[in-house]
Amino acid sequence: MTDVEKLLAIEAIKNLKSRYFQTIDGKDWDGYRALFTDDLVADMRASAGGYDESQLIHGADAYVGSLAPMLVDVTTVHHGHTPDITVESESHAHGIWAMEDKLWVAAGSDLPFRFMHGYGHYHESYVCQDGQWRIQKIRLTRLHVEIG
Repeated sequence: MTDVEKLLAIEAIKNLKSRYFQTIDGKDWDGYRALFTDDLVADMRASAGGYDESQLIHGADAYVGSLAPMLVDVTTVHHGHTPDITVESESHAHGIWAMEDKLWVAAGSDLPFRFMHGYGHYHESYVCQDGQWRIQKIRLTRLHVEIG
């Protein structure tokens, strides 16, 4: 790949991650699902300040299918910062994004908190399929979580 092709791939991946944040916060679950490969590995075991083995999910349908009902009564705001993206080839890349998110949980939700403010990193692998970059692996780690 030329340097220009790598830069174009990095920009496409940045746009992919921008759509990630927009679709999850907007609860556009079809749009969110379209961002992932079918064989997605979503590792959210360390995403809420503890460690929950049930949050290692294989398959994009299973991941989105478990997340959507959990966030029905939750207002979310996700921010991604300072992407560090490495393009390995025309079809593979990986990256790390600093992140911050806030969740406000409505009364009556099954979640064990009413507010969460988290800081951490997304660790991701990307694949280009049919000319579109998609997330193949996503792992969220936390540096700090405030729960109320």
